[in-house]
Amino acid sequence: LSIDDEVPNYSTWSQNYIRRYGDSEVFDEIFKKIIEEAIAYDFVDLDTVFGDGTHRKANANNRKHENKVVEIVKKYYDDELLGEINKDRKAHEKKPIKETKDIELAYDEETGELIEGKGTKSIKVSKTDPESGCFHKGEKQKCFAYTNLTFCDRHGFVLHNTVAPGNQHDSVVFHDAYRKLLNTYGDLIHNISLDAGFMTPAICREIIEDGIRAYMPYKRPMTKKGYFKKYEYVYDEKLDIYICPNNKDLKYTTTNRSGYREYKSNPKDCEGCPFLEKCTQSKNHQKVITRHVWEEYREIADENRYTPEWKDIYPLRKETIERVYADCKEKHGLRFTRLKGLKKNQQESLIIFGCHNLGKLARMKKRKGLINIPSPNKKEGNIRKTIQIYQFS
Repeated sequence: LSIDDEVPNYSTWSQNYIRRYGDSEVFDEIFKKIIEEAIAYDFVDLDTVFGDGTHRKANANNRKHENKVVEIVKKYYDDELLGEINKDRKAHEKKPIKETKDIELAYDEETGELIEGKGTKSIKVSKTDPESGCFHKGEKQKCFAYTNLTFCDRHGFVLHNTVAPGNQHDSVVFHDAYRKLLNTYGDLIHNISLDAGFMTPAICREIIEDGIRAYMPYKRPMTKKGYFKKYEYVYDEKLDIYICPNNKDLKYTTTNRSGYREYKSNPKDCEGCPFLEKCTQSKNHQKVITRHVWEEYREIADENRYTPEWKDIYPLRKETIERVYADCKEKHGLRFTRLKGLKKNQQESLIIFGCHNLGKLARMKKRKGLINIPSPNKKEGNIRKTIQIYQFS
């Protein structure tokens, strides 16, 4: 459309989408074409990528919903985890188990707190847009929403975006988005920076085994106020025991179906301990500490916080992925969607982030002297010149 053409009626676009573009890959092609041109001009730095998730309010009435109990979907790493659990149990002379226990991180739809759902979970399903998910976190308003998990480079160019229901935690959506990112850019990525929500043993293991360095922040232990933090119990790797603040041993007992080794104290040691009230509330005076079979990967990622590279890379998150979300919400309507369904929202997100990349591409071309864009504060006539000067091919 030129600057003088009349904008088509919305129903025209709607029917055009249904008949011509609904099942096409044109939205992916547009997004890829823009980012490919940015890469061709060497504007994109793929050495380090930054990832995060944000929620987009769905076009759904919060009052029109029904409650459903659904099974938790099997995770991509369940088979590998089961093998690791049985290997660990065999090393400790324990019988193997046949299956793992399904656990999924999710936001409680009543309180907004992060919980672990086991086996099944009760969810609210919107009657207006069933593919959205009920999202409630902290002080934010409870609503139906979609999750956008996005990766960008240090210059703010969006490399990939995945849309999922809003009731899925970022760490659950991460695997599919991350694999698609690596399938596209392969060995060009050497570092990845994420926030504390992705600091799980499974995610750390996946990143580290791909030969990529993970830069994540310190995650505060989720411990009750007034009680000892987990890091105050020292793990002795050689003896495979935990040592409590009163210098008593917590010995290995078993590896459970969730992939956690259990270390328990001797109740006789705890009964007369002066720190008992700060340690445990159990009736049998026994302290239990769990350690994931892949915990060493999380510890490796945690150790990266003490490197000079972490101090250079992680602070850039607020200038990259956080800035991308801020710009797209203010300028491109990422706060709220009028479309219904995962597929339409995935396509719309590609157009939104494609527009973001296109604007950044034009500004960087101007900065490099590759195009001449008149200043926007001049007369209206310059707008037409701008459109004619810069055309995306």
